[in-house]
Amino acid sequence: MKKILKPLISVIAIGALSLSINLDNNVSANEIANTCKYDSTSKVNPDYSTMNCLLTETALIYDVPPEIVKAIAEGESGNWRHFDVNGEAIVTADNGIGIMQITNQADYNQDRLKSDLVYNIRAGVETLNKMFKRKDLPSINGGEKNVLEHWYFAIMAYNGTKPVNSPIIQATGERNATAYQEKILQIIEKLELLDLTVPHFSREHFQYDSSSKENIKFSEMNYDFDLPYTKSKYFFETNQKVIVTTKNIRERPTTDSQTVGTLREGETVTITGPFEYEEVPTKTNHFVWYPVKRNDGTKGYVASSYLSDAALPSTTPVNTSKDFSSYAKKFADFSTTAWWRDDMIWAIDRGLISGYGNVWNAKTKKYETQLQPNTQLTEAHFLTIFFRFAQKVELASVKNTSTWNKSGLYNMAKKYKMPVLANEESTASKGLADKGIRRGKLAQLMASYYYGNKVSENEAIQFFLDNGITTATSIGSYNRDEILTRSQISAFIQRYESFVSKQK
Repeated sequence: MKKILKPLISVIAIGALSLSINLDNNVSANEIANTCKYDSTSKVNPDYSTMNCLLTETALIYDVPPEIVKAIAEGESGNWRHFDVNGEAIVTADNGIGIMQITNQADYNQDRLKSDLVYNIRAGVETLNKMFKRKDLPSINGGEKNVLEHWYFAIMAYNGTKPVNSPIIQATGERNATAYQEKILQIIEKLELLDLTVPHFSREHFQYDSSSKENIKFSEMNYDFDLPYTKSKYFFETNQKVIVTTKNIRERPTTDSQTVGTLREGETVTITGPFEYEEVPTKTNHFVWYPVKRNDGTKGYVASSYLSDAALPSTTPVNTSKDFSSYAKKFADFSTTAWWRDDMIWAIDRGLISGYGNVWNAKTKKYETQLQPNTQLTEAHFLTIFFRFAQKVELASVKNTSTWNKSGLYNMAKKYKMPVLANEESTASKGLADKGIRRGKLAQLMASYYYGNKVSENEAIQFFLDNGITTATSIGSYNRDEILTRSQISAFIQRYESFVSKQK
């Protein structure tokens, strides 16, 4: 089953604020049903592939990660069931209706929630989307919608911010593995085949009486974690370069088809069209399949689980004979085959970056020290790492000049004519220090530092191109709006050092 709803989504996006009106008039609901080849009047549960389509397409209309929606549907209904054997909607003892278990929602027609599967899914997605927008729930890092870990508290709220769902067990300080949101994230890991990183919270951040039914009181509303993040796998575009982490490229969109080649881990391939749904309707996996093309022209399908945004290639050829045991021993997530291996070792050895200790690994059930190469960097993170490289002595002695703990960093940036977004003088702008830094802004800051004067983004990117600091071949291919990661900053600074050393 192919994904063919993109044109519809584009039309709806023109009037995003009126989405609910369009849906109430059945325009989108009917289109979704038609796209997924589902008869809304049938009152039978569709096969898994069709249900995957219904859940995914509805999620995409609201710009909600389909991974979240499908896992909630799985957790609420089990095997994505809406109707019982008699064609009646499944209603639980607490009046939860159907596949999304919509309970006591006055904004929706209760009879239609039972009779119309697509309407029920839409109600669930809308509810989840509202939870994400709530201002009385904590946010994580920049709160980007396409980052799965950022939905932690929205998922919690979908079930209820009650003591039973506290991330931490108040009495022991241990992680509450039975909390609703934890179970949903586990479903994503199992059925989307993804590795998620859940932040490690502290008990003092959640105030509640375990014997009460009152909502949890949150004492911390904004978390800023240096954690590897997981972007939704449903927003890749045709002609986009992506990295694969699997060996198999399939002839058709199913594991039942033959392989048409063996991929190298970390190999870059090109997306050739919209994703497609599982060809075998009885398979219960949640992921989808992307058609891809290798550099040698081979075409086939790769499961969405095994694709990620193409990152910067390593500047040094992989040398598998080198002994990396000390790094592997120190960092639980160190990889001897990753593109970023040598770049990050260079940065580690020079004291530019270090690992994160006491990180909880849900799979190993223990705390680890991790390198976290795919963690997004903020502007403040970048300044810290860059000044460790460029002005190590000054950075060590710099002092904050206000109650803002980043004022020292930003005074240095001001001194070196770097056009940062945040500043000490503007309270409103301080939040920008903790937002993910774009690659375009990175180039502008580094080039401005080099010249001792502010340059434009385009001038800075051209500076990168001219001096081998980026592997991009043009300003347009530089991906200026992509958020920088720890591994990428290591590569950029190493190349910058190489360039500067040649000027001496």
